[in-house]
Amino acid sequence: MVSRPFLFLKSLAIGASLINLSLGAQSVPPDPKLPPAGPELTLQECINQALQHNFRIKIDYYNPQIAKDSIDIACSRYKPVFKLTTSRRNQSHSRDRRHNVHSSSSDTTLSLSHELYTGTTVALKSKLASDATVAPNYNANVTVSVRQKLLQGFGTTANRAAINRAKFGYDAAKLTYEASVMDVIQLTENAYYSLVYVSEQLNVHNTSFMLAKRLYNEAIAKLTTGVATDLDVLTAKVGLERARRQIVLDNATVKNGQDALLTITGRLELDTPLDVPAFKDKETDSALPFFASSFEQALRNQPDYLAARAKLEQAKLNVVTAKNTNKPNLSVGLAADFSSHSNPPRASHNNAYVKGKNIPWQIDALLTYPWGCIETKARYRQSLAKLTQQKLSIRRIEQSIKTKVRSVIRTIETNTKSVKISSTVTELAGKKYELQKAKFDAGLATSREVLQAQTDLETARLSELQAKVSLRKSYTVLHRLEGSLLQRYHVSLPLGRSLPLVALPPE
Repeated sequence: MVSRPFLFLKSLAIGASLINLSLGAQSVPPDPKLPPAGPELTLQECINQALQHNFRIKIDYYNPQIAKDSIDIACSRYKPVFKLTTSRRNQSHSRDRRHNVHSSSSDTTLSLSHELYTGTTVALKSKLASDATVAPNYNANVTVSVRQKLLQGFGTTANRAAINRAKFGYDAAKLTYEASVMDVIQLTENAYYSLVYVSEQLNVHNTSFMLAKRLYNEAIAKLTTGVATDLDVLTAKVGLERARRQIVLDNATVKNGQDALLTITGRLELDTPLDVPAFKDKETDSALPFFASSFEQALRNQPDYLAARAKLEQAKLNVVTAKNTNKPNLSVGLAADFSSHSNPPRASHNNAYVKGKNIPWQIDALLTYPWGCIETKARYRQSLAKLTQQKLSIRRIEQSIKTKVRSVIRTIETNTKSVKISSTVTELAGKKYELQKAKFDAGLATSREVLQAQTDLETARLSELQAKVSLRKSYTVLHRLEGSLLQRYHVSLPLGRSLPLVALPPE
C-alpha cells in the first residue's frame, strides 16, 4: 500500500512540472510578423515597368541611333560640295619722291563638285579676278571637269559598299537592341517567378508554423490530462521554434527577391512593398513544343542569330571593298576652260560663258599602283579570313541554338511530368498528415510522428512549387530562343530591315 507522504510528493512533483510547462508556454516568443502586403503586381506590369525604366534598355537604346548616323556619314561622300573663297590685296609703293603708286587686286572663286556612285566626279569652278593698278581689269574663268575611275573605285557596287555596310550595321544594332529587350524580359520573368516561389514558400512555412503552434498547444493540453508526456511537449516546442526560424529566414529571402525585381524594373524605391499573385495553372502552356517548329522559328526570329547574319553581309562587303582597292588606281579626266578678259565684271562673265573665244581643253589619264601592293593584298587576305570566321560563327550559333532547343524541350517535358508527380506526392503527404493527426488526437501516435508527417507535407508542397517554377522558367528560355517574347507580351519595336539578308547555302 502506498503511503500518504509518497502520494503527496508525487502530486507535488506533477504540479511543479505543470507550472514549469505553463511558464515555458508563456516564454514562447510571439508569432513572427509577415512582410507587409503591397499592391498586387502582375508579370505584365513588371515587364512594362522594366521596358520603361530598366537602365540596360535605356543605354542600349542609343546604339541603333549611333549606327543610323553612320549611314548618313557614308552617304555624305556622294553629296554636292560647295566652296567659296575670296581675297583682296592692297599694295602701295613710291615710284619717286613725289609720286606713289597704289595697286589693289581681288580674287573670288566659286566651285561645286559632286561625286557619283559610278565613280565619276563632276566639278564646276568659276573664278573672277580684278586688278585696279591703272584701270579696273576683270578676268573671268570657268572650268568644267569630269573624272572617271576605270579600275579601283569603278561602278556602283564598289562605291555603295560603304553605305550598304553601314545599313547592315544599323540592322545589326537594332537586332542587338531587340536581343537586349528580350534579355531584360527574361530576367524579369525569372525574378518574378523566383519572388513568387519564395512568397509561396513563406506561405507554406507559415502554414506549417500555425500547425506546429496548434500541435504545441494540444500537447500542453494533453499533458494536463495525462495523455501526453513531457517529451511530447518538448518535441512540439522544438518543432514550433524550427518553424519560427524558417519564417525569419523566408522573410529575408522575400525581401531580397523584391529588391532583385525592383532593380530589374529600374525602380530606385527598394523599400516599396510588393505583393505577387500565386501560380495559376491555366497560365502554363498546355501543348508541349516540337523541336522542328521551335528550331525553325528560332532561325527565323532570334535577334542574336539575325544580327550575326547582318554582320556576315558586312564581312562580304568588306571583301568586295578590299578586292576593289587591290586594283590599280586608273582614272581619265576631261576639263574645259572658259576664260575672258573685260572691263565690267558682268560682261567678263558673259564672255566667259557665252562668247569666250579662248576655250582650252585637256584630257588626261592618271595611273597609281603601289609597288607590290603589299598593304592592299594583306587587307584582302584579312577580309577573306574574317569572312570565313563569320561564316563559322554562324554555323556555331546554329549548332548552339539546335542544342539549346533540344535541351529546353527535354527540360519542359521533364518539368511537366515533375509537376504532375509532385502534385500527387503532395496529395498523398496531405492525407498522411491528416491520418497521423487523427491518430495523435486519439492518443495512438506521438507528436514526433505528427511532426514528421508535417515535415513531409511541407517538403512535398515546396517540391511541387519548385517544379512549377522550373516549368515556367524553362518555357521562358524556349520563348527567348524562339525570339517570341516580344509577341507574347505585345511589345512593339520599330525594327524594320534596311536590306534583305541573303540565305546561307547548306553545307
